[in-house]
Amino acid sequence: MASEHDENGSGPVAAPQDGAAPAAVTPDPKTAAIAAAEAAGPQNGESVRVDSWIWAVRLIKTRSLGATACRGGHVRVNGERVKPAYSLRVGDEVRLRQEGRERVVVVKRLIRKRVGAPVAVQCYIDNSPPPPPREAVAPAGIRDRGAGRPTKRDRREMDRLRGLEGLSSSRRDAGSSRP
Repeated sequence: MASEHDENGSGPVAAPQDGAAPAAVTPDPKTAAIAAAEAAGPQNGESVRVDSWIWAVRLIKTRSLGATACRGGHVRVNGERVKPAYSLRVGDEVRLRQEGRERVVVVKRLIRKRVGAPVAVQCYIDNSPPPPPREAVAPAGIRDRGAGRPTKRDRREMDRLRGLEGLSSSRRDAGSSRP
């Protein structure tokens, strides 16, 4: 019997027997990712810390930022402020306030290790309000590159646009009250 080689001729390939399935089948990437997320979850009876979970599902960039957010009162579970070591359960509502926006998610699956974004989205139900629209107008007070240092007149105009004109006049008053 002649030996069969794979497509690039690098080595022998076993021929399937009559009625037998091929030996190596590549799994679907989504199925493999979900299996990896389940493997990253807690075992029976174990729990997951809230700071670890919000990091694992990519709501926050680092676990230490998650712990800091919890300590600062920016994370609430079921309406109550929680410490970083609070144990999450499936069905809990987590509210995370960051960068002027509030994220509201309901826990669907507990995971401990950080996973890819498509898998992380499957671990919670996002009930967050839509993000505020970005302003189409350029922010006030930004100068063109190479325009140099602002003059006193430019600074006063920028203060007026920012609504700080009373602040600059109080500076002048404070400076003139010297004995």
